[in-house]
Amino acid sequence: MGLGHFITLEGGEGTGKSTQIKRLLHRLQSVGVDAVQTREPGGSKGGERIRSLILEAGQSRFDALTETLLFYAARNDHLEHLIRPALHAGQWVICDRFSDSTRVYQGGAGTLGASVLDQLDDLVVRDTQPDLTLILDLPAEIGLARAHARRGDASADGFEAEAIEFHQALRQGYLELARLFPERCVVIDANGEMDDIAERIWAIVSDRFLTSEPKQHNG
Repeated sequence: MGLGHFITLEGGEGTGKSTQIKRLLHRLQSVGVDAVQTREPGGSKGGERIRSLILEAGQSRFDALTETLLFYAARNDHLEHLIRPALHAGQWVICDRFSDSTRVYQGGAGTLGASVLDQLDDLVVRDTQPDLTLILDLPAEIGLARAHARRGDASADGFEAEAIEFHQALRQGYLELARLFPERCVVIDANGEMDDIAERIWAIVSDRFLTSEPKQHNG
């Protein structure tokens, strides 16, 4: 059993998760932490194949249950082939989205009940829960504008193409998660300078994991 930590970054569209993950990974590696960066859906060969089905640009979304089953199929492959092996080897795993995204996108802002998500989580994720979840919070209008600028002339995927009300519901869903799980989730204002956000993330991570003996992961 290794001593790796599992950190996830969550948030709506255009909140800057990918940028902050790269910065956090570099900072961890600079102090000698063996860390890997990954994402959902995807992260493993099987997961990436399923990602291409879910996020095909210009295509409409699947119904909520089909979409959720695809996410959990990708997550199961990701856990088995990347996340759990890395944690057991003592590596830290920094993941762009995880099961909280499914709860917010298909549950809170979607039509799927919490009981279905609970059952899937018990079956697939089991004890491999994140040690820390950083929720990047941003008004939906600003996040969508950033996502559009990043995308340029390319077609939006089915999630980005949703109405503004859906994205506003996503934001509230993430804030509710933080309220329900205050030990694990930390909300970070993402409407600021990237350097300032990166420094706050580093302060949270280093204070929790690098200033005391690391705890053993249950994954």
